Amino acid sequence: MYRLENLFIKSLRRRIAVPMRRVDNKSVHIELVEMCTDLCASTGSARTGEYIQESFLRSLVLFFAVMLLVACEQKLPSPFKADDVTANYAQTDFHLNDHTGKARTLTDFRGKVVAIFFGYTHCPDVCPTTLADMSLVLEKLGKDAERVQVLFITVDPERDTPELLSHYAPAFNPTFLSLYGDMRATEEVAKAFNVKYEKQPTSSGYNVDHSAGTFLIDPKGRVRLLAPYGQRPEWLVEDIRLLLAGV
Repeated sequence: MYRLENLFIKSLRRRIAVPMRRVDNKSVHIELVEMCTDLCASTGSARTGEYIQESFLRSLVLFFAVMLLVACEQKLPSPFKADDVTANYAQTDFHLNDHTGKARTLTDFRGKVVAIFFGYTHCPDVCPTTLADMSLVLEKLGKDAERVQVLFITVDPERDTPELLSHYAPAFNPTFLSLYGDMRATEEVAKAFNVKYEKQPTSSGYNVDHSAGTFLIDPKGRVRLLAPYGQRPEWLVEDIRLLLAGV
């Protein structure tokens, strides 16, 4: 048995060293027949049918396991710089108000690429840096910037009043919108986007630790990408243009 399986593995290695041009039922069947022929020729006619059948079935399982691994390794690379999170956020939406008091959902921005960032107005570094980067992204996009909407969602509704929000995000770019909700609505939208946030007491009050990253939603309203904090603006520009092109 051991010798027979070793012979199969050697035969298999010779074949997978050169990829098949077609991987369909016919080509796989030919490969299996050829390997079975090698086995029979190598083991001699004295082997019983039961012995050959048992060994062949064992080797067949091994063959398809290897084929599966090869197929996985041939996965095409993503054209995007940011992480593709499409499968993780199907049907994700929100129900919040913008800083003018208007009720908003993702549907309001269909036809545009939407960039969503979670933060708070008292944030000392991550939030202003991200909003400044997004302002630069819009500059680099030129006329395409008209088809992009940046949304800043607060995770600190206790302090971030509509009046304060109306001056915060638009200070980086007048087209930016700030969104807010009550405590429950904030928890729901954070959960929907898998965003974590937590108060951290300080001598003067508190800060809020929160997930840092920018979500990119395509013109059809699907959450597609998650760019990490500090992503290069030119990479964001490339990804946004791909989404605008329907990729």
